[in-house]
Amino acid sequence: MNQNISNLYQIAQKETRTIIGLMSGTSLDGLDIALCEISGSGKETVVKLREFVTVDYTEDIKIEIRKVFAKKTIDFEHLILLNEWIGILHAQMINDSLKKWNIASSAVDLIASHGQTVLHAPKFLHRQEKFTNATLQIGDGDHIAVKTGIITLSDFRQKHIAAGGEGAPLAVYGDYFLFGQKGENRIMLNMGGIANFTYLPASLNADEAFVTDTGTGNTLIDLFVKHNYPEKSYDKDAEIAQQGTVNQILLDHLKDNEFFRQEFPKTIGPELFGYHYVETALSKSGQNQITVPDLLATLTRFSAETIAEAIEISVKNTTHKIQDFKIYISGGGANNPLLVKWLKELLPCQFHKSDELGIPSDAKEAVLFAVLANETVSGKAFDFGTKEGIPSVTMGKISFPD
Repeated sequence: MNQNISNLYQIAQKETRTIIGLMSGTSLDGLDIALCEISGSGKETVVKLREFVTVDYTEDIKIEIRKVFAKKTIDFEHLILLNEWIGILHAQMINDSLKKWNIASSAVDLIASHGQTVLHAPKFLHRQEKFTNATLQIGDGDHIAVKTGIITLSDFRQKHIAAGGEGAPLAVYGDYFLFGQKGENRIMLNMGGIANFTYLPASLNADEAFVTDTGTGNTLIDLFVKHNYPEKSYDKDAEIAQQGTVNQILLDHLKDNEFFRQEFPKTIGPELFGYHYVETALSKSGQNQITVPDLLATLTRFSAETIAEAIEISVKNTTHKIQDFKIYISGGGANNPLLVKWLKELLPCQFHKSDELGIPSDAKEAVLFAVLANETVSGKAFDFGTKEGIPSVTMGKISFPD
């Protein structure tokens, strides 16, 4: 037997596995690295977060990624070079973190690498009949495995698409195993670059679980902060937006898009919600002279209303009232006081940070990918029923270090 396969078999038999989860989102902030101890699988999964760090991307890294990020026309050679380069960079970030934590690579069983998304193309967006849903994350898993010496699982989203999904959101798989609570209807709302939520039924019936993107989270806010204030990457504490006033005319035009009329579940990315999207809305609404604070206030309100409306519509398909739900928030948007304030005004629910459930909100997505890797290696087949958008599959391609 190949020694790598033998090692993987032994890892699968362990009572507790040490898994590093990696996440780099569409905001391009950096790489989240979560060192987890995971025992069990499925609904018996137990996670202990031992260490967590976000390694910031330098401006040089961001510049290189932006050359291909969410663009239809790119330098193909640059994409290929970037795939290898990001894998090597991520591996170095892992090695540096392990050294800082005084943990040997031999003490880590697996790495679960989400990769860096460069394009997400659900069929309704690309509209090419003969092609299916598609998505691409770069940062080659083989490079990570070889450079760290640790078995690496990567490219998780492809199996989801192959099984009939859109490649996103994947949060439901980890959310259900870690955060489902008998007797409590929960909504796990993640507000990263794109916002998505998972509905976890009080019945714990997996067939009732639900997940969808809602639209933009922080993407447009961050984009226009960076455009107008090159020294800033986001609107810290909504300081700029809180100086502005929501422009209702512009807001109405921002919300007038086919995506918001699509049935749930659905996925989207910066391919739609980019600079051109706002520029078009400004032009059509005749609001080109809007001040920057008013624009950021309006974009923040745009995120709040589309998130709230998506939750309201989805809840109507359950047997429960909106007041029966507890919402647990995570992602960068959870730290935006104006966005959170408006969500609380729009939704008559109890709001909590996901930190209260034992996982810091900043680490949640990286932890969830560690859980996905754990399922692939040691989990049993789990049935999420026939609900669209949640195929009952395990995910992740396996790369050996030698």
